[in-house]
Amino acid sequence: MSYEWITLAGYLNDFVRASWLTLQVTLLAFVLAMLLGLLTALASASRVSLLRGIASVYIEAIRNTPVLVQIFIVFFGLPSLGITLNAYTAGVIALGVNVGAYLAEVFRAGIQSVPRGQVEAASILGLERSQIFMEVVLPQAARAVYPAIVNNLIQLLLGTSLLSAIALPELSGTATVINARTLLYIQTFTITLIAYLFLSNVLSWVAGLIGARMFHPPLEVKKRARRLFLVARQADRT
Repeated sequence: MSYEWITLAGYLNDFVRASWLTLQVTLLAFVLAMLLGLLTALASASRVSLLRGIASVYIEAIRNTPVLVQIFIVFFGLPSLGITLNAYTAGVIALGVNVGAYLAEVFRAGIQSVPRGQVEAASILGLERSQIFMEVVLPQAARAVYPAIVNNLIQLLLGTSLLSAIALPELSGTATVINARTLLYIQTFTITLIAYLFLSNVLSWVAGLIGARMFHPPLEVKKRARRLFLVARQADRT
């Protein structure tokens, strides 16, 4: 038994490189997902029916189809249209687009959770729509949906394992190669399991620190918007 673990110790650098690649893909895809999610949520709340329609089609098409098929379309399908991507880029795009559809619903729910009276009060005070969104809606929506955002980040990390299907040497892909060389099934995938557990806990811990920094103590409101909240509270009472 000790000999088997000693054998795998020779592949430690491969596991470390694969873990670093997995983390890179996760963070890049998450940035793309956040951008797509926010834009789609705003499009869903738009007064323009075309934007609402595009957002609805995007959300429904992505959420109701397998992510593995989406990865195959990006990696194998786009070259037929003259767009050739390497496995790294295709993985980032496919996962980012997929998680973006889920974050769009998260952001939409967060935006709708902000009391309508506060938005109306902001409009009465003369704030522009962009100011209302940035100073009133976004801070409160971010607090409400932050746990769901972190959960999607962890799910994205775990979803990178599907990229082994397009030969990206992330954790699962690297583990498959090492397993084929050594035939040490339990040991190889136990190490892989521990690596995923370590990465997910690190991301959760970092996200917890960021959340504590951002939301505790309670969000500070800009001086220009403090009067707005007082007016909104009065409006809600009446």
